[in-house]
Amino acid sequence: MVTSRDRAARRDRHGRGLRGRLLPADLPAARTRAEQFDDLVADALSRVHRRLGDRLADLAVAVDEVPPTGDEGTGTGEVALFRTEPATGDRSARLVVHRRPVESRARGVRSREDLVLDVVVEGVAEALDLPVELVDPDGADGEDGP
Repeated sequence: MVTSRDRAARRDRHGRGLRGRLLPADLPAARTRAEQFDDLVADALSRVHRRLGDRLADLAVAVDEVPPTGDEGTGTGEVALFRTEPATGDRSARLVVHRRPVESRARGVRSREDLVLDVVVEGVAEALDLPVELVDPDGADGEDGP
């Protein structure tokens, strides 16, 4: 009879299991999709920061997996890619980017990078009540495609 203790002691048929990480931590493939997405948001924020400077000090940015339940989004049946929360007396304005909806709309790596930048620019503009052209004047260049 095999007990649960015997099953827990066996990791594979040789009794060893994995001896270490499959990839060294310094390789890009070792990062999770969530960590890679966080990096894309940080890159987009650094681009916006070069344009706006200290205005971003009053904005907190976060990444969430999905929008909260009951979030109506755009009102057209689409899931929201981000949400903004206005500043209150004890908290600064907040931008929350939703990772899964953004990734599901992107068709490739370059498309995902562009979409993250567009979402961050639009979210910063909405959160700080600024025109999108002021946040990223180069953003309209890539919109002339098909």
